[in-house]
Amino acid sequence: MPEEKKDKQDRMVELLEEMLKWTKVTSIPHVKRFLSEILQSDEERIAYHYSDGRDSREVAKIAGAHFTTVARWWKTWIRAGIAEPVGAQRGERAKRTFSLEDFGIEVPSLKVVEPPKKEAKAPTLEALEEPERESSEPAVPEASPPASEKAEESV
Repeated sequence: MPEEKKDKQDRMVELLEEMLKWTKVTSIPHVKRFLSEILQSDEERIAYHYSDGRDSREVAKIAGAHFTTVARWWKTWIRAGIAEPVGAQRGERAKRTFSLEDFGIEVPSLKVVEPPKKEAKAPTLEALEEPERESSEPAVPEASPPASEKAEESV
């Protein structure tokens, strides 16, 4: 009898796998449309994509939104069934249920903010007046003529 029970279980597993396959195939267009309706802005799609248990401040920073907005989106997504609540010490978090890429929905590129470039120092007046030296020898300042020579020159 154990052999017959195992055969029935195997057959049930096969049937469940086939049902799952057909459910997925018939549901994809509906889920894609539903995700597109709920996630209307780039910020929402980015926030949804990165909602994997991170806190709202981190997701907000990535998505370019305020953290309270992300928390509000999470509540909406959880009620809609496209995200699951994730408990945390400091409040609720959410984890997305679906991958947008699996439904052909593009995750917008993150806006990369480059740090400001360091400006080169403007040349000083002394640097502009100083002629370029051709030799690699250090420049030796010219000595001023003795006071007696200065007197003779002015005469």
